[in-house]
Amino acid sequence: MEAVLTSNKEKNYASFIHLSALTKYLIPFGNYILPIVLWGSKKDSSEFINHNGKQVLNFQLSMLLYSILLLIVSIPTLLFSIFNNVSFDEIENGDFLIEKLSSGNITGIVTIALVAIGLFCFMKIAEFFLIIYGAIKANEGESFKYPLTINFLK
Repeated sequence: MEAVLTSNKEKNYASFIHLSALTKYLIPFGNYILPIVLWGSKKDSSEFINHNGKQVLNFQLSMLLYSILLLIVSIPTLLFSIFNNVSFDEIENGDFLIEKLSSGNITGIVTIALVAIGLFCFMKIAEFFLIIYGAIKANEGESFKYPLTINFLK
C-alpha cells in the first residue's frame, strides 16, 4: 500500500501495536488485550495508528476463527474414526478390545490428522512472521494489510 506521512512517534507506536500481538506467548489472550489497550488509547489521535490497530486485531480474530474452524473439522472426524473402530467390550483385565482397527481403517485418520496438524503449524508460523513483517512495515510508515484477514473492525 502507499506510504502515509507520519511522525516517528506514530510509526514506533504502530510497530509496537503489531509486536504486542506476540504477548500471547507470555500472557493468555495477550494477543487481544494488549493491542486493544494500545490501539484504544491512541486510535483517535492518528489515522495511521487507527489503521494499524484495526489490522492487528482483525488478523488476530481471523487466526482465532481459522483455528476454531480447523478444530471443528478435525476433532469430530478423529473422534468418529476412533469410536467407529474401537469396540467398548471390556476383556477380563480391563483393556478395550480393538477389533476393526487396521491399516486400511486408520489411513483416513492419519491423513486428516496430518493435514490438520500441518495446517495449524503452518498457520502459527506464518502468523509469527507476518506480525514481525507488519511491525517492520509500520515502522517504515507504510500501511500494511495482513493477508487472508477478515475485516471485523472497519
